[in-house]
Amino acid sequence: MKSLCASLLGLLAAILYGCSSDGPTFEPIRINFGGLTVHQADGKTFSRVAIPSDWKNGAMGNVFGVNDSQIYETYVEGPIVFNQAVPNGVYALTLHFAEPSAEVRAGDRQFDVLIEQETVLRNLDVTLFRDGRTQSALTVTLPGIKVEDGRLELVLDPINGEPILSALEIEPQVLLPAAQSDLLVWEDEFDGETLDTSRWNIDLWAAKYVNDEDQTYTDRAENLRLEEGRLVIEAHRADETGAPEYTSARIHTQNKADVLYGRIDVRAKLPAGQGTWPAIWMLPSDPYVYASNCVAGERWQGSETCDAWPNSGEIDIMEHVGYQMGHVHATVHTKSAYWVNWEQRKGRIVDEGVAEQFNDYSLIWSPNRIDAFMNGTHYFRYQKPEDADWQAWPFDQPFHIILNLAVGGNWGRAGGPIDDSIFPVRMEVDSVRVYGLPEGAP
Repeated sequence: MKSLCASLLGLLAAILYGCSSDGPTFEPIRINFGGLTVHQADGKTFSRVAIPSDWKNGAMGNVFGVNDSQIYETYVEGPIVFNQAVPNGVYALTLHFAEPSAEVRAGDRQFDVLIEQETVLRNLDVTLFRDGRTQSALTVTLPGIKVEDGRLELVLDPINGEPILSALEIEPQVLLPAAQSDLLVWEDEFDGETLDTSRWNIDLWAAKYVNDEDQTYTDRAENLRLEEGRLVIEAHRADETGAPEYTSARIHTQNKADVLYGRIDVRAKLPAGQGTWPAIWMLPSDPYVYASNCVAGERWQGSETCDAWPNSGEIDIMEHVGYQMGHVHATVHTKSAYWVNWEQRKGRIVDEGVAEQFNDYSLIWSPNRIDAFMNGTHYFRYQKPEDADWQAWPFDQPFHIILNLAVGGNWGRAGGPIDDSIFPVRMEVDSVRVYGLPEGAP
């Protein structure tokens, strides 16, 4: 393993192979509460542990939204205090949940998460966090956990109902190394005076075109420009009568930078405020490749009569909704795994600095899996199911990169009405880089 780490140093050995340039670290701790030891298809093993006598233990079936459901099929419930010996250092803690009761609604089960006696996540609501889909798996990653006393303490403190926990992972925060410069195949650092339209296409769309979004997408300088070496996508609320109520911008690389496997790094700062919905994401460059009822060339995004989406897939490198500041999402959508059938595959990482500073959002896409990172911390993996067909793995074709700032829409308004006092608001992008995969990558 040591030689393998050395051979791949400079890309993703730390996360994908469990090693780092500083030498080996202790094995991640993965625990399946209330159940047996589980060996997952993605290579992770969750161990069985003894449950304290004052913890409630439960079991459930029919867990959705995950390839390996075993760790979600058992759980502990009640005020939970968990204490684990670990070497002093910095860790990423990932918590796994599934709501066992189909009767529970958003707000019925809420609790705070405390680590090392500090509240790191308030009002965790398993049902709300999973978009109202009870019995769909939820993962929440909390990065930057500092341990200085040789023990990591986790407390789930009830607000409404009783806390619940299916499994957890404690991993040394070994960050994704910088990509290898010799593998760079495409980039834009936005150093010019205007957007390079040989690299990017600009969408001009009316409000409500997709996702019931409230903004009109324009190419006006107030919505889309370069400024001090950065791309600025700025959303405005119009004052004049007759103008679109909200305007913003959406750009993409279709037929100019189409990607099939590789690493994508985007450095960006996100807007704050309820109603904002920025995204860094990917769609198939031939959207009709797995469609069954579409006419090539017809409108397919936001169409109720064309199944190009979700059949041909979608990869979300980063999504963020302003009513839940600091919660960053990575998601894949496929015919067999999307929100309508409760099977959407999603990861969530919580970092409060999304609007105050630039952060790095990364995706590594190989023929067998998709991994997402924020500031080098791994928090989402979609493993290609064994013997998968196109319905589970349409990710065998070129995709293109999309940058946009939506206002409102189905998800942007899910936490309440748009806050009109926040405008104008902007997403700034410092750079976008695409790298090939190194030889031997999984």
